[in-house]
Amino acid sequence: MDRYTLIGGNASPYSLKMRAHMHYRRLPYNWILRTEENDHLLEGLRPVLVPVLKLPEDGSLHLDSTRLIYMLEDRHPAGRSVIPDNPAHAFLAHLVEDMGDEWVTKMMFHYRWAYDADIHYAARWIADDRSPGATEEQREKFARFFTDRQVGRMPLVGCTPENAPIIEAGYHHILALLDADVGQYKYLFGTRPSIADFGLYGQLRTLSIDPTPMSIMRKEAQRSESWLRQLDDASGIEGDWYGVGDLPPMTKGMIAYCGEVYLPFLAANAAAVESGEETFSVELEGKLYSQVVFKYQVKCLDELKTRYQSLPKEAKDIVDGLIGEAGIKILS
Repeated sequence: MDRYTLIGGNASPYSLKMRAHMHYRRLPYNWILRTEENDHLLEGLRPVLVPVLKLPEDGSLHLDSTRLIYMLEDRHPAGRSVIPDNPAHAFLAHLVEDMGDEWVTKMMFHYRWAYDADIHYAARWIADDRSPGATEEQREKFARFFTDRQVGRMPLVGCTPENAPIIEAGYHHILALLDADVGQYKYLFGTRPSIADFGLYGQLRTLSIDPTPMSIMRKEAQRSESWLRQLDDASGIEGDWYGVGDLPPMTKGMIAYCGEVYLPFLAANAAAVESGEETFSVELEGKLYSQVVFKYQVKCLDELKTRYQSLPKEAKDIVDGLIGEAGIKILS
């Protein structure tokens, strides 16, 4: 088979997500670290985000890790799918993956740019990857520039001091859920990884490297850290999907968290966009969460609604029993 090309960054959670996914799918690819010297490879691409997947047959470039996973499902339908067979579980796996991409990423961004040790580490890590041949002076200049840019973006993604307690409590909660159940041969929807596992993996793997969240993970959830390392390359894993009624507590807890926190967040954002507001607030777990609106996440909610509403009744009943009344109301 011709080889794909995956262009990304080592500090990018979405790049790590795609790389681990392609390992598990046993899809041949060449990894290219995006640097200043090879920016020409992405010429004409808008927006310029990573990861970027280049198709072997025509050299076309494709974006968005979720879309890439589904595209590869269509291109390689035989075996090692990351979409559970049961329609209800397929929807729930998509929901958890979406939560990883759009909510757990706030945890990654918060810890990376809120604490001095993490800022210092991440800015220079990214500088080293971006310009491997830079002088020390150039390295420090880029690190300062990138830090200022990222710290300036924190309010845009809701990573404010006021929201920090909700974001940090969510990190501790997700670690506790996973640490109680995960293992090299145990994943959210089976004894094989699903799209949900990879959605969480990208963000949590990054959090397992940055100094502050790494220390939390190693203190509270070292088993989860081991699981993340093992999921880096699961090409040797063989397994099955869990049957209906067999989801482990960590999965049920993750789905409940989506229903109690993530879906209300998406709904509040969508309502604010629809009414022309620039900001919104929503009560999450007894605390007020506020940020500026984000139009892309309206699309996320719309897709979740479409997927939910297209489920057959028996599958919808299974989903309803796990996401709770608030989740049902939002998706219906």
